[in-house]
Amino acid sequence: MQSPLPLLALAGAALLSTSLAEAQTTAPRERVKRGEYLASIMDCGGCHTPGVFLGKPDMARKFAGSEVGFKIPGLGTFFPPNLTPDRETGLGAWSEQDIIKAVRTGVRPDGRMLAPAMPYASYGKLNDADALALASYFKSLPPVRHAPPVLSGPTETPKGPFLTVVAP
Repeated sequence: MQSPLPLLALAGAALLSTSLAEAQTTAPRERVKRGEYLASIMDCGGCHTPGVFLGKPDMARKFAGSEVGFKIPGLGTFFPPNLTPDRETGLGAWSEQDIIKAVRTGVRPDGRMLAPAMPYASYGKLNDADALALASYFKSLPPVRHAPPVLSGPTETPKGPFLTVVAP
C-alpha cells in the first residue's frame, strides 16, 4: 500500500492554491469593504492617524501617520507611518503583496523590520482573503501627503513628541 503522505501534501497545496485564488477573485468592492472592516477592528487608525495620541484625531487625514512616536529603550523612537497610497509619504509605491508581507511578517519591501510596537505577530494569523482585503483597502484610500517624523536611533534626539515604553 502506498503512503498517504504525498496525497495529503498534494491536497494541502491544492487548498492553499484555492484559498489564494478565491481571495483574488472576490469582487474588488466587497474586498475593500471587508478591508475597511478589518482596519477598524484591528484599530489601525489608533496609531496611524494624526492627533490620536493628543486626544484630537484628525479624521480628514485618517491613516496618514502619527506625529507622536513610541520610544523603546535601547531601540529608538518610532513614529507610525502613513498608510495611505501617497507615493512619496505613504504606501503608494508598495504593492498589495508588499503590504501583506509587512502586516504578516513585519518586513518592509526594503528589508527593514517594522517597529516592535506593530503587532505583526498577531496579524500574521490573517487568512489570505483578509490580508488581501486589508491591503486592497489601504490602496483604495485617497492619498494624503503627510510625512511623520523619521525614526531616531537609541542615541539620537527624536524629531517629535513621543510616548516612552517603560519596562517594570
